[in-house]
Amino acid sequence: MYIVIAEEKQIKTIVDMSVRAFETDVTVGGAKDDCPPEYDSVEWHKHMAREGHLYQAMIGKDIVGAAVIFSDETKNSVYIGRIFIDSVYHRKGYGSLLMECIEKNYPFATEFNLDTPIWNVRTNNFYVKLGYQIIKEEDGFVFYRKTRK
Repeated sequence: MYIVIAEEKQIKTIVDMSVRAFETDVTVGGAKDDCPPEYDSVEWHKHMAREGHLYQAMIGKDIVGAAVIFSDETKNSVYIGRIFIDSVYHRKGYGSLLMECIEKNYPFATEFNLDTPIWNVRTNNFYVKLGYQIIKEEDGFVFYRKTRK
């Protein structure tokens, strides 16, 4: 797997994947409206792509998911705002591969931060499995950090 800045012509495909991925959250404790803000918005994803924050996750020539990433080299940190794998590719290890790609893509980073809803057992277990540590719980979210030297 590798990641590249999302191409404008792929935004609709990425949004369709986002919808399929996040709508599966109802199977892990979420309500129908518990999806992230703008998860289904073509305009929001276009804006993230133009700003250089939206990456498409690729296996060969196929897009299997995406990530919204904010990096700050002055603080040696990366905030992973969102990741998702198309639901047709769930349970195949692609989420772990995507996180590995993100971490490798930012060699300057000494810390990676993210958050996820408390109710989402799937994502909370996933981040812990990848070595992320809880730094706080607030307003219905768990905040995680992974550090490296």
